[in-house]
Amino acid sequence: MNIFSKLAITAGMSVLLAAGVAQAQSKTFNVWWYELPDSAQALAWTKALGEFKTKHPDVTVNFEQKTFDQLQKAGSLILNSDQAPDVLEYNKGNATAGLVASQGLLTPLDDEFKKRGWDKILNETNTQLSKYDQNGIYGSGPIIGVPAYAEFVSVFYNIDMFNANGIKVPTTIDEFEAAMDAFQKKGITPLAYGTVDSNAQHLVYTLALTQADDTWVKNYQGLKAPLDTKPFLFAAQKIVDWVKKGYISKDSTGLKGQDAANVFSAGKAPMYVSGTWNNGNFSSTIKNFKWSQFIFPTPKYSTGSTGSMFMVPKSAKNKDLAYDFIDIVLSKQNQNDQANFGGVAIAADPAAITDEVGKRNVQLFNEISSKGGLGFYPDWPVPGYYELLIQATTGLVNGSTTPDQFADRLKKAYDDAQAAQ
Repeated sequence: MNIFSKLAITAGMSVLLAAGVAQAQSKTFNVWWYELPDSAQALAWTKALGEFKTKHPDVTVNFEQKTFDQLQKAGSLILNSDQAPDVLEYNKGNATAGLVASQGLLTPLDDEFKKRGWDKILNETNTQLSKYDQNGIYGSGPIIGVPAYAEFVSVFYNIDMFNANGIKVPTTIDEFEAAMDAFQKKGITPLAYGTVDSNAQHLVYTLALTQADDTWVKNYQGLKAPLDTKPFLFAAQKIVDWVKKGYISKDSTGLKGQDAANVFSAGKAPMYVSGTWNNGNFSSTIKNFKWSQFIFPTPKYSTGSTGSMFMVPKSAKNKDLAYDFIDIVLSKQNQNDQANFGGVAIAADPAAITDEVGKRNVQLFNEISSKGGLGFYPDWPVPGYYELLIQATTGLVNGSTTPDQFADRLKKAYDDAQAAQ
């Protein structure tokens, strides 16, 4: 080989190496989530991104704030395109995670679970919503998502308003209605409520769960039988009655969940039935009164589950980086951070939780989960149920839908999906 050939090879290798370095330096890690910036999850995950950047200084991190509705409505289209990120937060359940899993749009994570020790952090209970079979039904099949927190629907209440009006925290549904009646008689609308998004169905489902047993919940969530509408009929009738009695404002039909949360945080309503994702917002914005939470009085079940999951799209360009990010989120330090930001961390050290809200959330979640009381969410079993429940509940509040019509609409859509199994 002559000197010119050697020089040519050396020069060629230099060009390739330079191109490789440039490519590594220009690698972009794309991550999406929809948690509000002041939520415990978002605060902890932002810290996780900071740690990720330190560990990967040659990688450009591109975070995009999404909304729940964006991914709820267009998730399949996004994941089935070249615009999918490397990792994203996505809703669990048959109608969402199950749907895109059945379409082959997600990366199975079973190998990473064992390789990275995630199976030592998350037990079977915590991962039952991570697995979906070929039909998109939860509970079995490959692992396609990693939960990093838990969540549940409870009653946020204004302690000062309760004390000023001599009202105690209710422990039965009769006491709950008596408390609302006492507020209403003093000219106070007791419940902040919004029917434009998920807040609508969470209250309806919470009421339905007061009438549900193990068989009903398992059948409903697993599409195991035609829909028994009795619990939903009970819930629908309660909503209609509560509107008539002034416990819920008819103006709720124009409000989103965040609007209703603002009504509560402004001290204009003593109660708000919603999820733990509000804790960060309330902790930072409520300064003029004391507030807390209590579990809605049901015999066993509450609306809730392990939280939305981090998933890696099948088309992700940097899967190893996605796994590294999930590693950080599941670390004991980041889980402790999440709890101390007021979140319901799934793997925190209880002794390390100093935040009052975080301690309360862990306590309430343990109270629910220890009795097997996670009833999941009402929109999970059937694709499109999320929108249907919102529309039907709005009809209950504005008077255009009767409880029987409400139950019939739910049953038709449910039974069609169940029969197609």
